[in-house]
Amino acid sequence: MARLLLFGGKGGVGKTTTSTATAVSLADSGLRVLLVSSDPAHSTSDSLDFKLGSVPTQVDSVPGLWGLELDPEAKISEQIPKLSETISPFLGGENQELEASEMILPGLDEAMAFDELLKHLENPAWDVIVFDTAPTGHTLRFLALPEIIEKWSDKIIKLHRVTGGIRSMIFGSKDEEKMRDELEKFRRRVLHVRRILSNPEVTRFTLVTIPEKMGLNETIRAYNSLIEFNLTVSGCVVNRLTPDLEHEFIQRRRKGEINIVSELKKNLPGVEFCFIDLMDRDIHGVDLLRDLAEKIHGEYSIEEHLGPYKIGIGLEVRRGNFREGDIVKLHLPEIERDELTLRSESGIVYVGINGREHPVEFPRPAKASDVIAKLEDDVLSLTFPTD
Repeated sequence: MARLLLFGGKGGVGKTTTSTATAVSLADSGLRVLLVSSDPAHSTSDSLDFKLGSVPTQVDSVPGLWGLELDPEAKISEQIPKLSETISPFLGGENQELEASEMILPGLDEAMAFDELLKHLENPAWDVIVFDTAPTGHTLRFLALPEIIEKWSDKIIKLHRVTGGIRSMIFGSKDEEKMRDELEKFRRRVLHVRRILSNPEVTRFTLVTIPEKMGLNETIRAYNSLIEFNLTVSGCVVNRLTPDLEHEFIQRRRKGEINIVSELKKNLPGVEFCFIDLMDRDIHGVDLLRDLAEKIHGEYSIEEHLGPYKIGIGLEVRRGNFREGDIVKLHLPEIERDELTLRSESGIVYVGINGREHPVEFPRPAKASDVIAKLEDDVLSLTFPTD
């Protein structure tokens, strides 16, 4: 499982630039990195000067870096007809698709984004996923979603029971079971994401802000809310600090910003800070992103084993997988044994995680029945048969 580094904050404070610079730096260190954005502005492509899309796309100028811009609203538009088809037997009436669309949950777009993220997070091919989140409120709405889903699914099932009788005779009890199973699968994935988000061994959250009063208040609120949901906030990047230049106006402005920074430090205990002075140009393109990453994270090196490796402002990364001879080790924290499967096809071994299968890279063909699997201390060790 990949390490998940989230960057969040209010709009327009530089979180896309900060997260993109981090992703470039990690890829330069030899890790396989997926940079994901769910921000509707889709400014990640602008930051990289490279067009990304809705599937992972390798960035030409940075070996080891792929990018992906999610479009949760489009995903929901695709799902509404499917949802309508699934729940129409329970709703009745002539405007079934309209009624289905009205049943869309508040926060479902965030759920779609995080569910798509989970698919990549579980993929052992990635070492690190850097997630440029939408403004922090979207993340917080998602964290409250499991309870909402539970109430929502109960409501649909009750509708089915109220409109039972002849309808049950026509459609049978299997429809209710199908609906319940689909909702339960989705709910389990949401709960899995929430377990991952609250595990500091997997996830770290970096807040990004600017030294202004509105930025201060927003960052403190976000920090308190994230802590309430047991997310680990390890770092805070303060962008656009007025440079320390000999000028009365500049010194007066800088003094006010230093006071805001002091207030911020007092309200974010245990968080490591990084301060980036206002620059004389916008940060676009890989070279400038590399310069920014060095200012934020300094110099570091990543070796060949799983890790962990500490970098920058309170961040920690691992390799998602590591092969040593005939043994492949996959780092899979927050995975339960009954969520894992192992099978092979045409000599390729697949690990299934929550019903999603991922190929295990190995130089020789093998059968799953000949592979010895052992899950211990969040590491799945797969011992392949000798040649």
